[in-house]
Amino acid sequence: ETNNTNFDPLYQRRYRLLAENAADVIWTVDISAPQRLTFISPSVSRLIGYSVEEALAKPMDEVFTPGSLGRAGKTMAETLGVAGPEHMSKTLELELIHKNGSVVPVEVKFSYLPGPDGTPAEILTVARDITERRRAEAEARRSTEKLVKAMEDTMLAMARIVEIRDPYTAGHQRRVTQLACAIAVDIGLPADRITGLRLAGLIHDVGKIRVPAEILTNPDGLSNAEFDIVKTHPLMGYEILKTLDLPWPIAQIVRQHHERLDGSGYPDGLSGNDIITEARILAVADVVEAIASHRPYRPALGTDVALQEISKGIGALYDPDVARVCLKLFSENRFKF
Repeated sequence: ETNNTNFDPLYQRRYRLLAENAADVIWTVDISAPQRLTFISPSVSRLIGYSVEEALAKPMDEVFTPGSLGRAGKTMAETLGVAGPEHMSKTLELELIHKNGSVVPVEVKFSYLPGPDGTPAEILTVARDITERRRAEAEARRSTEKLVKAMEDTMLAMARIVEIRDPYTAGHQRRVTQLACAIAVDIGLPADRITGLRLAGLIHDVGKIRVPAEILTNPDGLSNAEFDIVKTHPLMGYEILKTLDLPWPIAQIVRQHHERLDGSGYPDGLSGNDIITEARILAVADVVEAIASHRPYRPALGTDVALQEISKGIGALYDPDVARVCLKLFSENRFKF
């Protein structure tokens, strides 16, 4: 029929012009013979250096890297085994081999062309060079790593200020951070949030610079009035850190690390879900390290006593998931200070 665009020479010419002049590389593969291309657009020369004739003569295992060819084949097999048009298109990031031997990263979209009986007969592929995107992503990662390193150095410097005034807790913040991060990894906290937790842990007691040194180092224990002063340190830490423009809620973590699930903590008496996850993790790690280590007013009580405290407070004082992971890390000998 003359009005059927599938057979209209004008439309066929338009589609060919589009394919031959597209910046992305377009190719087709016969499903019954997937090792060879049936069509490829001239832009292949810009992408991987081959002429159309050379590319058509190349088997797929000489065009794709081995890992990419395996992923593409697996995706195609899985897709063809699932019914429904929503499953008939997939986008992957793969790697092609340039004529000069270099590797070219590409974003590849696969879809299917039906045969006369309506079933998939050819694989239609559109490939886009993402070299510049990969380069920009790598640069962004390097910039983030530099930011994190600079922030960590700053946090360590602030931690040393606290430790100079309070030598009995020297290393406390670092040890708490080690345990907190181990717990965070085990409960599946995303890597970016673990970074924020690590930075917060390194300075979670920074507010103690506002507490008189004679209180911090008092060997006779604290009076109620002195303890009330010590209890201001999370709020003081928050006041010090809140103006920093950071991609992590470090000031909030520091403020909440002495809060408890039942509302009995300080400085705000928060409870339940009002306490952010990072602060719940830091709270458990802080208690374990504090009890296990030496203090001016008592000798170290040891890890067993510390873990007994966590066991007694599961679900009431401490997040049950966090507490159980902490206990498991020690019972399985996967963590030690």
